[in-house]
Amino acid sequence: MADTRLIQSRYRLLDLIGRGGMGEVWRARDESLGRHVAVKCLKPMGSQHDQSFTRVLRERFRREARVAAALQHRGVTVVHDFGEHEGVLYLVMELLDGRNLSQLLEDNKQHPLPVPDVVDIAEQVADALGYTHQQGIVHRDLKPANIMRLADGTVKICDFGIARLGHDIGFTSRLTGTGIAMGTPHYMSPEQISGGQIDHRSDLYSLGCVLYEIATGVPPFDLDDAWAVLVGHRDTQPRPLRTHRAELPGFFDRVVLELLAKTPEERPFDAGDLRQRIAVGRTGEQPHLPPTGQVPLAPPVPVVRPGQQLPAWTRGMTAGHRATGTQPGLAPPEHWAGLTGEWTTGTDLRGPTGELPPVRAERPTPSPELLSVLASRHSAGLNLGRLGHWEEAGEVHRAVAAEREHALGPDHPDTLASRYEIGFTLSRTGRVQDALREFDRVARGRERTLGPDHPETLAARQETAYVLGRLGRHFEAHQVYATVLASRERSMGPDHPDTLRCRHNLAFNLSRLGRLEDSYRMARDVASDRSRLLGADHPDTLVTLYEVAYTLGRLGRWTEALQAYLEVAQARSRSLGADHPDTLSARYEVGISLGRLGRSAEALELYRALVADRTRVGGSTDPETLRARHGLGVNLGRLARWEEALAEARDVCAIRERVLGPDHADTLVSRREVAVGLGWLGRWADALTVYRTVAAARDRLLGPGHADALAARNDEAHCLEQLGRGTEAVELYRQVAALRGGQQPPH
Repeated sequence: MADTRLIQSRYRLLDLIGRGGMGEVWRARDESLGRHVAVKCLKPMGSQHDQSFTRVLRERFRREARVAAALQHRGVTVVHDFGEHEGVLYLVMELLDGRNLSQLLEDNKQHPLPVPDVVDIAEQVADALGYTHQQGIVHRDLKPANIMRLADGTVKICDFGIARLGHDIGFTSRLTGTGIAMGTPHYMSPEQISGGQIDHRSDLYSLGCVLYEIATGVPPFDLDDAWAVLVGHRDTQPRPLRTHRAELPGFFDRVVLELLAKTPEERPFDAGDLRQRIAVGRTGEQPHLPPTGQVPLAPPVPVVRPGQQLPAWTRGMTAGHRATGTQPGLAPPEHWAGLTGEWTTGTDLRGPTGELPPVRAERPTPSPELLSVLASRHSAGLNLGRLGHWEEAGEVHRAVAAEREHALGPDHPDTLASRYEIGFTLSRTGRVQDALREFDRVARGRERTLGPDHPETLAARQETAYVLGRLGRHFEAHQVYATVLASRERSMGPDHPDTLRCRHNLAFNLSRLGRLEDSYRMARDVASDRSRLLGADHPDTLVTLYEVAYTLGRLGRWTEALQAYLEVAQARSRSLGADHPDTLSARYEVGISLGRLGRSAEALELYRALVADRTRVGGSTDPETLRARHGLGVNLGRLARWEEALAEARDVCAIRERVLGPDHADTLVSRREVAVGLGWLGRWADALTVYRTVAAARDRLLGPGHADALAARNDEAHCLEQLGRGTEAVELYRQVAALRGGQQPPH
């Protein structure tokens, strides 16, 4: 397309206006009608992108085109045409001569806009929203960057890229299918944050945030920490606008505070109602507000109410860019490659502390274009990871890290961010030792650049602890977790989600160290704190309660473990759905607990239902379906239905061998279950052959001193006893005992 500069023999591209992570906007000429237009192009996806990711991205672009093209109002950007040319999706829009509200604030040196302009913008946006809402369209991402004020004073709403998307392509309002948050934290409604039902009144709340900012110079919750911003929206009453700016009219203060009501029912009924209130207020007929001092101010720190929750997608969310103080730079990740956010051409090298990193004299300043390309590729790598394509994601991040290190230096926050993602992909692909080296390198770099207590430094340290645990180095992991926890409690407070996550991980690691009582007490306390702060059904609360149940089981307290697993399964079914993998996993553990309590008939019925559900959701050869079938076979054996148990074990073993391989741990577990069934049916010679196969494989894969290998040899010795071969059995028992004692087996 860049060669011909002509799309569909009609739109001639002239100048690049802006560039986002996955596309560009061009000033163009419509050769047919002789007018200038703006053409928004979605870059073609290369082979490194997953087809599912590409399909969703293209569908999102088409939906934006269809939604926007259906709107005809002076307050909404006009879409003239859209289509596809040589594999590139394009959207033809009117070319606007003006600035968005974020840019106007920057032009005004971060000072609020003149009062008459603020009131006029409010009335025009209310009028445009009234029209779009009548068409059944909710914008969902209203913010200063998406509202344009033209040279003639007209105000237009732009970028309907996520409008109605949740309903149209089957995602929830948070697009949880990809884990990508919709909306920008400084302008999100409480119901968006809590994952609740969203309607037109969510747009009214976002408009209230925008008006608050352009009227006062700061958003209603002017905090750098995304979690604090989100909790502020949900729980804290904003300060009246006139405490920031006394000359604002009383009616306007009142209108904006009504827009910022926590529940939709407390806000204006609709945008038409809002516009009428503003119009009446401008004429002076609106009753005057009581003096500002009579209105109680918000507490300085948001307080989380018990029983309410922030959804799981808020974890790791950055505060994003508010209008004031936004530097011309790369679109943040939540803008989803720039398709619904700001089209940008500059860059900002500021790290999380807000300071520019030191630049060596010999290192030339990298071009904004290069940094934009690298940011785009970094985002593509993140999305490949979200889709589970870790190998491809790792290749992308390694390439980006090398280029960032060359352009910015090894300790620049962007370079370290790429190296952090390399560590993540290594961990997820089983290269745990390599991941440990990478995370340690990132942690040391961030400590030098950002400081030892910076959240990003601590995140790298925490991942270091996690991979140490994966390597079985639980004592070292414990030391790192304890250090990180002390720092998080000191810098973030005991109730911050990252602090609680670290405490959860520490409890998990204590269990692996064999300190079961300590692990249980810590996990129980974390579950209680998460329930108080986030809600009893929040995914994080349930993950910790699951760990509580697991530890109770290891302590032999199966009645309590069963009750905890049941609570998790029921809560996950309510909040995530009956077919969610986490719900199904909890049901599996309920079956384990029932079996341990001797309630095998109930466990058998549970596993039959679970097998049916797993088959429907994941297919008959899915590893989790096979795990449920294994549980079913075990409980058939416990009920002395050994012919059925043996048939089930053989079938599962055959499928696992084909799907997972003959030496996979799950395959060997099934093979052992075949031997158990043969033994109970009195076929000890056949059982011995199978036991020896399992023992040889575990010796080869795990080493002869591994607990599982020793257990397999013990099974073999027991089988020899049953066959009357006592001398061989005694010799094998002696070898096992010697290996358990750390000695060489006798020859």
